[in-house]
Amino acid sequence: MIIKKVETKKELEDAFFVRKLVFVQEQNVPVELELDDYDDEAVHFIVYEHEKPIGAGRLRTIKNGSKVERVCVLKSHRNLGIGASLMQKIEQTATALKWLPLHLNAQIKATPFYEQLGYSTCSQVFYEVNIPHIAMIKR
Repeated sequence: MIIKKVETKKELEDAFFVRKLVFVQEQNVPVELELDDYDDEAVHFIVYEHEKPIGAGRLRTIKNGSKVERVCVLKSHRNLGIGASLMQKIEQTATALKWLPLHLNAQIKATPFYEQLGYSTCSQVFYEVNIPHIAMIKR
């Protein structure tokens, strides 16, 4: 398995491919909301297994740190530690860039995953595209 910061157009297309499978096809998020203007300014990440894209995520700077977004792993590869390894790479990048603290909006079902990684909740439940979320932070 290879987890890396996106450096080429092909790697970015692969990241978008994974995001579309997970968020658009699996979770019914409209593609025009999934792929947004923040993609132009974000640092993107891609996970490969045998040259096949299986995970993705992005990181962008915000006024008070950075925001981790669009973290996803293909259904066939979940619960294998890939998401945690991807988050580790994203966090290492944020630390190197001094984009701390880290913020994210977690789907409620993913809250335990992020809590295990040291994130704590900092909001009430809210809805994005009819999916319940909660804001989280890691200082």
